[in-house]
Amino acid sequence: MQIDVAKRTEFIMPISEIVSPSSHRETVRQLMDTIRQAVMIDTCKLELILAALLARGHVLLEDVPGIGKTLAAKALARSVHATFKRIQCTPDLLPSDITGSAIYNQREQRFEFVPGPAFANVVLVDEINRASPRTQSSLLECMEESQVTSDGFTHTLEPPFFVIATQNPVEVAGTFPLPEAQLDRFLVMLDIGYPEFADEVTILEREEHADPLEAIEPVLDLADILALQEAALAVDVVRPLKEYMVQLVAATRTHPEAVLGVSPRGGVALQRCAQALALIHGRTFVTADDVKTTAPAVMAHRMLARDRRSETAREIVAQVMGQVPVPVD
Repeated sequence: MQIDVAKRTEFIMPISEIVSPSSHRETVRQLMDTIRQAVMIDTCKLELILAALLARGHVLLEDVPGIGKTLAAKALARSVHATFKRIQCTPDLLPSDITGSAIYNQREQRFEFVPGPAFANVVLVDEINRASPRTQSSLLECMEESQVTSDGFTHTLEPPFFVIATQNPVEVAGTFPLPEAQLDRFLVMLDIGYPEFADEVTILEREEHADPLEAIEPVLDLADILALQEAALAVDVVRPLKEYMVQLVAATRTHPEAVLGVSPRGGVALQRCAQALALIHGRTFVTADDVKTTAPAVMAHRMLARDRRSETAREIVAQVMGQVPVPVD
C-alpha cells in the first residue's frame, strides 16, 4: 500500500483500527531479527534505536571504533528497503558536501540543484565530531525540519528521514565537540558496548567466509515504517505519567551537579520515545517502565554537568530517577 505522505495524518485512525498492537509488535520483531543477522547488538539498545526511528527522531552512537555502529546502520537500511548514504566527516568537509549545491547546466543555461547524501532515508554521519562547526550546523535544518535550503530554495527530504551519527569518545585530537543545540536534535544517545563472549564468537563465524550484510533481505518497505510512525504517535499517555516525565526533567534543572538541565523539548522527546517503545512492545499505552527505559538515553545528552563528562550526566539522570516517585497504576 502506498501512503500519500502529504495526507499521512489521515491514516492514524484507520491504522489503529485495522492493525492490532500484537501485529505491530510482530512487525518490529521481524525487523529486529533481520538486523541481528548482521550485527550483534543488545536487544534493549536495538529497541531504543528503532524507537527513535518510529518517533521520527535521530540517534547518536558514541563508542569506540569496531563495535558495529556502521554495520548497524547499514543493516537497518537493508532490512527496510530504504535508500542509504554514508557521510565520512573530516575537518575539510563542507556543508554543500552534505546537503548538495547548485551546478550550472551549460545545455539548459541555468543552475540545477544536485542533491547531496542527506537526501536518503537512512543517513550515516560517521565521526560527526570531526566535521567543523559550520558543517555540523548544516545538519540542523535537515534533522529538525526534514528539509534543505540552498540558494533561497527549500528542498524537502522524503520521509522517513533517519540520521544515525557516530563519534569516538576516546580520540579527541582534531575533533569539534557537538554544541548543545546540535545534541538536542538527537532523540537518543547510546553506546553499543562490547558483545558478550558467545556473541563475539558468533561474529567470527559469520565473518569467516562472507559479509553477513549480503544475506539481509528487506522485510519492510517505507510505507510500513510510515504506518508504524503514525501508530506510535497514537499511543496513549495518561496524565500521571506526563506529570512523572515533567518531574524528571525538572529535577535535572535543580540538581547541584548540573549546569544546564533538560529543556521542555527534552520532555517532549522523552514522551515520543516512550510512545514508540510501547508500540514496539505491542501496547497502545505507555507504562512507567517505558519512561524509565528511555529516560537515560533521551535525557543525559541534553544536560550539561559541571565536569562536562557524559558519565556524570548519566549519573545525574540515574540519581533523579531514583528520587522522583514513580506513579502507581
